[in-house]
Amino acid sequence: MRRLFLALLPLLAAMSPSQAQRFGGGGGGDFDFYVLSLSWSPSYCETTGFDRGSRQCDRGANPGFVLHGLWPQYERGYPRNCGADRNLPRYILDEMRGVFPEDGLARHEWRTHGTCSGLGPREYMRAAAEAKAKVRIPEELAAPRHEQRLRLMEIERAFSAANPGLRPDMIAVTCKRGMIEDVRICMTKDLRAFRPCEEVNRQQCRSADVMVPVSR
Repeated sequence: MRRLFLALLPLLAAMSPSQAQRFGGGGGGDFDFYVLSLSWSPSYCETTGFDRGSRQCDRGANPGFVLHGLWPQYERGYPRNCGADRNLPRYILDEMRGVFPEDGLARHEWRTHGTCSGLGPREYMRAAAEAKAKVRIPEELAAPRHEQRLRLMEIERAFSAANPGLRPDMIAVTCKRGMIEDVRICMTKDLRAFRPCEEVNRQQCRSADVMVPVSR
C-alpha cells in the first residue's frame, strides 16, 4: 500500500485541488453542478419497496414522482461520503418532514451526497426542497390512474414543455426491469437554472420506451 501511495504522489502533485479531491472521496462544496433525481414511486415499490415494507408504498402515499436526491456532480464522476460528521439530527428530520418520502432515504442522501454539498444538514434539506419545487411535473405524469407504456422521448418532451429552458441534453430518464426509475435533471450550483450534463445524459435508459406503473 505504501509503495502504491508513493507511486501516485507525482500524479497527485500535478493535479489541481479539485482534481485531487475527485481522485479521492471529494471535498464538501467542490463540485460542478447538481443532479436532481426524481424517483417514480410506483416503480420503486414494485421492484424493492413492497418487499421491504416501505412506508413510501402505503396505499395512496406517493402516486408519482418523489424526491430521490440532490446530488453534487462533477463533469465526470461525483463526490460521495464527504466529511466526518454525517449524522442527520432528528429535529431537522422533523422540521423538514415531507421533503423526502422516508426518513431512511433522507439520512442516506445526506450521508452520501449532502455532505459533499458544502452545506449543513438543514441547508441541504432546504436546497433539496427548493430544487424539487423548481421542477414542474407534467400534468400527464402527476398522478396517472392507469398503467401506460411511454417512449423516453415523450417523457423528456413532457418535462421540457412543463419547464421552460429544460432541454433533452439536461435530463436523463433511467429505467429498471423495464419500468421508469428516475428522471434526473441537471441544475446549476445556485439552483437557478437547468444546464447541460453530458455524462448524466449518457445514463439514459437504453430502451426506447418504458412501462409507467401506477400505485396500488
